Amino acid sequence: MAKRKAAAGTPAIAALTAAGVSFATHAYAHDPAHPSYGEEAAEAMGVSRDQVFKTLVAEVDGALTVAVVPVSGSLDLKALASAVGGKRAAMADPALAERTTGYVRGGISPLGQRKPLRTVLDASASALATLCVSAGRRGLEVELSPADLAALTHATLAPIARP
Repeated sequence: MAKRKAAAGTPAIAALTAAGVSFATHAYAHDPAHPSYGEEAAEAMGVSRDQVFKTLVAEVDGALTVAVVPVSGSLDLKALASAVGGKRAAMADPALAERTTGYVRGGISPLGQRKPLRTVLDASASALATLCVSAGRRGLEVELSPADLAALTHATLAPIARP
């Protein structure tokens, strides 16, 4: 994976470029009728659903928190709350998530958010050489190392996904 400059990109790509980390972008034609943004990305790129991670915004004790989990699983809200020292977690209102991050649903990236949020990356990421997350719009993914993603988002690694 080579360092990549983005001529016209998203805030996520701008953040990666500014940080000087190695990454690759993967674009595909988004199908609005597809039932799952993450599964669509994995299928379109021809990669395992364990390597593509979805970015979910939840509220933990009233504070917005980003959870980054593999497409192959689902978010364990109780584990997320525990990972950040909270008691209760629930999925955030989609409109609030969009307003706060600056991205639309299905294109929310853990990188380059309008307001950086506390982030938790599922511990399964540490077993991967690279993973893919949304690059900030539907139909565009960015591939980078889990260590770089964790460093750039100041993420906590914790087992927050369930199969």
